[in-house]
Amino acid sequence: MTPDWRARAAAIIPGGTSTGSKRPDAMFGSTVQGPTHIVSAQGCRICTADGDSLIDLTAALGAVSIGYADPAVTDAVCRAICRGPVAALPYTDEVTLAERLCELVPSAEQVRFLKTGAEACAAAVRIARAHTGRDLVLGSGYFGWLDWWTPAAGVPAGAHADYRHLPFNDRGRWHAEFHAAGDRLAAVVVEPLVEVLADVEWLRELRAHCDQVGAVLIFDEVKTGFRLHRGGAQALLGVTPDLTTLGKAIANGFPLAAVVGNSRVMSAVHRTWISSTLATELTALAAAHAVLDHHAAHDVCALLALSGAALRRAIADAASAADMTVSTIGHDTMFIIRWPDDATQDTMLLALRAAGVLAKRGPYQFPTCAMLPADITIVGDAFHTALSR
Repeated sequence: MTPDWRARAAAIIPGGTSTGSKRPDAMFGSTVQGPTHIVSAQGCRICTADGDSLIDLTAALGAVSIGYADPAVTDAVCRAICRGPVAALPYTDEVTLAERLCELVPSAEQVRFLKTGAEACAAAVRIARAHTGRDLVLGSGYFGWLDWWTPAAGVPAGAHADYRHLPFNDRGRWHAEFHAAGDRLAAVVVEPLVEVLADVEWLRELRAHCDQVGAVLIFDEVKTGFRLHRGGAQALLGVTPDLTTLGKAIANGFPLAAVVGNSRVMSAVHRTWISSTLATELTALAAAHAVLDHHAAHDVCALLALSGAALRRAIADAASAADMTVSTIGHDTMFIIRWPDDATQDTMLLALRAAGVLAKRGPYQFPTCAMLPADITIVGDAFHTALSR
C-alpha cells in the first residue's frame, strides 16, 4: 500500500510542509485529492510519491528557470561540495559572483549575499533606514514572512508600525501617502510586477519623489530577476532603483539571495549589522555562477518568454474549444490562469493532474528552459482534456 504522505506530513509538520505556499490547500484548494509529495524532479517534470510523472508549471514557485537538476548546475554544485561548502574565510567565488552581478543589474555597484528573498528584503529596508536615519517605509507587493512589514499573528504591532502598504500602480494613493510621510520617509519598496508589470510612469514618479526627499527606492526583484530579463524588470522598464533584492532564479533553486545597489546607499551596511553564517555557502554560489554561464551562452529570458507565450496560447485554444471562460494574465515568463471561480479552479487542477500536468492555484505559473515544444503540446492536450470534462 502506498504511504499516505499527506497524513504523515500533517501529523509531524504543522501545515504539512515547511514552505507555506506548498501547503496542499494553497496549491490545490481545501478539497485536494491526489499526490501532495514528490520523490524527484528532472527537467520540467516531477515524479510523485505515487510514481506519476507530471509536467510541472510551478517551477518550484519560480525558483527554477533552467530546469530541475540541470546537468551544468548539478556538476558545478558537486564540484563545490568537494571543496567544502563553508569555511573559516570567504571563498573567492563570492567576489567573482558579486562582480558578475554588478555587470548585469543596472542598480548594482555593490552586493551582499543572503539565503532567502525574505532576508534580502528585510536587509534592504534596514540598509535604507541606516542610510537615511529615518523609519517610515512605503511598500507595494509581497516581501516575505518577516516582521517588519506584515501584520501576521504573533507579530507585535510595533514591529510593523513604520510600514504603510499601498495598492500596486495606484498613483493617487501614492501622492497622498507621500504627502503624509513628509520628511519621515526612509524608503519606498515595490515589486515591479504584481500580476502585471508596473506602470512606467508610476515608477518614474516614485524615483523622482525619492530623489526629492532623500528616500531610498528599492525594487524587490526576487521573482523577476533573471526571469523577465537578466538585468531584472528595471532593465526592461528603464527605471533604476537605489537597491534591488534578488533570489529564486538567481541560483536555479539553490538557496541564495542578494541585496545589490549603488555604493552610496550600500555603504550604510557598515553602520548596521547584516550577517549570516551560511550567506556565502559555496554550493549556492557555484549554482549561481552556472546560471550566469547559462545566461551568457543563451538568451534564457527570451526562451522563457517564448515557452510562456506558447503555454498561454495552448490554454487559450483549449478554453475556446471547450467554450469556457478561462484566460491568462501577466508576463509570459510568469503568468496567472484566471478561472471562472474557485470551485472550477480546484476541479480543473485535479483534472490536469490526472492528465499529467501540475499547475497551482493563483499566482504564478512559470515556464523553464527545460520545457520543449513536445512538452507544451502535452500541456495543451491536458488542458483540452480537463476543460472538455
